[in-house]
Amino acid sequence: MSSPRAIVQIAILGAQILGRAFMAAGKQAVKNAQYRPGAAAGEEVAGLRNAASGSPTDILTREHRMTFDEAHLILNAKRGDPIDAIIKNYEALFKANSPPAPPAPETVRHGRAPPARFHSHYLQSKVVRARERIEAEMELLREAETKAPATAEAPTTPSPSQQAQSSSSGPSP
Repeated sequence: MSSPRAIVQIAILGAQILGRAFMAAGKQAVKNAQYRPGAAAGEEVAGLRNAASGSPTDILTREHRMTFDEAHLILNAKRGDPIDAIIKNYEALFKANSPPAPPAPETVRHGRAPPARFHSHYLQSKVVRARERIEAEMELLREAETKAPATAEAPTTPSPSQQAQSSSSGPSP
């Protein structure tokens, strides 16, 4: 067997193997594209499936497309953390994912700039949305607190119709 013929046979065999592999990968990709259990229910974001009631928290979850717990995970905060700590984490993450400033002329040496820092607009927007979700929840809690004392401090004096009823029934023994 001559060496050019062996090389051609090896090349054909390699092409056949690669062709089968690409066919199998393509079939699997089609199967993956057809199988979307979350989309069957119409919910693309985790947590929205459970936000079906009309409660204010569920409404916020649907508006911001993020759960309160997910927002805390993104900002690396716990549920009871003060807003100052959450804002501090937000600022650090926002700055870490923002585009770098152009290098100053004196930092460029021998015509080469320092290596570029990684930035992600997607991650930065997730950080912003997480802060907005937590702030919306805090505002909801503040509104609930201001309404609760207002209803607790409602006047306990009887209305004029109640006074007339009690006076007509006479004094109680």
